[in-house]
Amino acid sequence: MVLFHELAESRRSCRSYSDDPIERKDLEKCVDTALLAPSACNAQPWKFIIVDDPATVKKVASTFPKTPGSLNSFASGARVFAAIVSEKQKFIPWIGGKLSGKNFREMDLGLAAGHFVLEARELGIGTCIIGWFDEKKIKQVLGVPRNRSVRLLISLGYPGNESLNPQPRRLKDKRETVGDNRY
Repeated sequence: MVLFHELAESRRSCRSYSDDPIERKDLEKCVDTALLAPSACNAQPWKFIIVDDPATVKKVASTFPKTPGSLNSFASGARVFAAIVSEKQKFIPWIGGKLSGKNFREMDLGLAAGHFVLEARELGIGTCIIGWFDEKKIKQVLGVPRNRSVRLLISLGYPGNESLNPQPRRLKDKRETVGDNRY
């Protein structure tokens, strides 16, 4: 059994995938774990779309901008994508967000994505959370209604020519990122 700290410490973005298929039961486990994520007022303002049809996977991969350096070109090797769609927000978290100047829905989606990728890591599946894509195209490919937004994509696959545990993270000195009782 992997302890949570070890799991979180070992999770990395994976940008090289093998051709091995991912079992549907493992994808469902990732989603089930993501659905356990906390959300403001238990609103759960998300919908997950699992894309494992090879033709649709290629269409999703084609929605990444062609940029110098091909920032997301690795994603064309993914076996699966998970799209996280932002659903209509419930009134109480919406009004609370307006009054506090915070976007609870975006925080909730991030928490769900974190749960998803940590579960994938536990199953030995590599992931990368992607935020830069052509949203208009991705909505067309996946049939997402106009009044909804695809906020994140997660590429998935078993690691290809890289390990799930590459070099240690470059961490800042704790004094730069943690305050004791004040900034």
